[in-house]
Formats: sequence, C-alpha cells, structure tokens
Amino acid sequence: MILIKLGGSVITHKEKYRSLNLKAMERLASEIASAGKEVVLVHGAGSFGHMVAHEYQLNQGFKERRQLEGVAKVQKDVRDLNQMMMRSLEVVDLPAASIPPSGCALLEDGELKQLDMELFHRYLDLGMVPVTFGDVVLDRIKGFGICSGDQLIYRLAQEFHPERIIFCADVDGIFTSDPNLDDEAELIEEVDRQVLEGLPRTVRHMDVTGSIYGKIECMLRMAVCAGSTMVINGLIEGRLESAVKGESVVGSRVIGG
Repeated sequence: MILIKLGGSVITHKEKYRSLNLKAMERLASEIASAGKEVVLVHGAGSFGHMVAHEYQLNQGFKERRQLEGVAKVQKDVRDLNQMMMRSLEVVDLPAASIPPSGCALLEDGELKQLDMELFHRYLDLGMVPVTFGDVVLDRIKGFGICSGDQLIYRLAQEFHPERIIFCADVDGIFTSDPNLDDEAELIEEVDRQVLEGLPRTVRHMDVTGSIYGKIECMLRMAVCAGSTMVINGLIEGRLESAVKGESVVGSRVIGG
C-alpha cells in the first residue's frame, strides 16, 4: 500500500482564500489512478483552512464563543475542498471514500489520540481509496483543535506500514534553505536526523502547519514505519505517478531511526 499526502500548497493557491488549483488536483488524481497501486490519500487544507483557522486562533482551543463560528466555517471549507478532490478522483474512475476526521478522530491537548482505523481498513478491503484531510476536531482538554494532515498520515503509517510514503510539496524536496528566496539553496537528496539538526529553524519551503522543522521531525519518525519515505514536487507532471510506481524521481528521501 502507498500512503500519499497532497500538500495544501499543491492543490490550492495558499495566498488567496478558497483558491483551488484545480488543474494540479485533476492531474494528480489521474496520476494516482494511472499508477494502479493500492493507496490511502491524505490532503492538506491550504487556503481552504489555514486563513480562517489563524483568524479565529483555532489551534489555541476553545477560549470564547466567537471561535465556534470559525470551527463551523473551517469544517465547511475543508469539506468543500475534499469534495472537489473526490470529484477529481471520480472523473478518473477511481472509487474513493471520504473520511472526515471530525467524525472519527479525537485530540488530547493537540495530540491525535483516537482515529477509527477500521473505516480505512474496510474501505481498502472493498477496493476503494480512503481519503482524509486536515480538519477541526474535538479535543478532550482544549475543547477543539486542528488535526493536521501530518498527524493523520503519521497515525496511518503506524497502522499500515506502507510500502512507500510520498509527500507532494510545491518544490522539489527539502533544501538547505528556502529555494524561493535563496538562489544558492541546494536540494538535500537524503535527510536524516543529523541533517535536520543542521537546518536553519526558519526554513520554510513546503505546505506549513506549524514549522517545517516540525514537519521533517514527523517524517523522520514515520519513516521507520515504511519501506521508503520521500518528498517530491507535486506540481511537476508525472512525478507522483513515477514515485508511486517506485521509479527514481527527483526529490528528498527521508531516513528514519
């Protein structure tokens, strides 16, 4: 089984509220279908989630009733994005099942403590692609909180021990510095804990929920659960399909341990 994370920076335009990158989404759906592998798909929220979540400070948990407007709005927006993802999969004749985290996940002080894995197993057994996404969910301590795509994919990796975990970003992989700002930035083809410790804490070159440093830390932990873990550029045509098939592609390989 292949575990895929489509970053919000790939399927949306993150600088503008609810701005969909439909062309990229449809192409990625087609590449997943063409690869012909058993897949579990996780996607980020991008401009359908982060802006409103930041406005209402939803990552802080329940502080005032005004925030409930934000909870409802983000849940609606990310479901709208998810339905567009589902339609893209339907167009390429890939049967998929949406699994909203707000109905099957529970946080505890921001950490993902419960996720109904039976849903994923049963849909896979039917031959369908389970699709889940970053969402606002209940939190035992804080009332509610943000369940990120990275938290979900880490839990799924622990459960399924996939053949490959593929992160689709808006750049070629993990760099020595931000390639959008630094012409001297170099792609790091293999990333381990020593490499992580040497990265500047301000580096930002992928879809962010929190810090990129924290994202790589999460990747290192989940890498021990998979045959291989890599970060590739989801905006480059054909790259995801090749990666799913196990072919050599430009990107960063994450080595856990």
